[in-house]
Amino acid sequence: MRSALWLESELEKLLKGPFSDLSIVNRLEVHWGRKAQRRFGSIKMRRDKKVSSITINGLFRDEAIPEQIVQATLAHELSHYAHGFSSPLPRKYKSPHAGGVIEREFKKRGLSLLSAYERQWTKNHWPQVLTLAFPRKARSLRTFRKASTVRSGSVLDSLFKLFT
Repeated sequence: MRSALWLESELEKLLKGPFSDLSIVNRLEVHWGRKAQRRFGSIKMRRDKKVSSITINGLFRDEAIPEQIVQATLAHELSHYAHGFSSPLPRKYKSPHAGGVIEREFKKRGLSLLSAYERQWTKNHWPQVLTLAFPRKARSLRTFRKASTVRSGSVLDSLFKLFT
């Protein structure tokens, strides 16, 4: 499993490399979040505007997920920061994903190959990761039949019978 320290070092690599021209005007934090099916990462700024916090999908702690996916996610969130979303910097665009601005930012910073890798990997491997991480629980047939046989009385009576 990847540590919080590893995640911070990945952020530092990006800030010293492709994002070295980005001025960080408030404190920038990064941490692991919960395991999520649809969101790789997010960035939020506290109300006092003193801290911007990047959250990375908890599934990415597993070393089976390629490092490039974590790097692409961090770069995506740093792009939002650079564009003034969840950062004190002035907003450059009307919305965070308007007209492919993230893709253009990746290209500008020499990260096009990373973006292409992320798209291919997500297409080819993400469904299997989700199947392993979030197995579907079989619904009990008994529960289904019990719920469908209640017909008499009010709705509240029916609900009461279901749960007692």
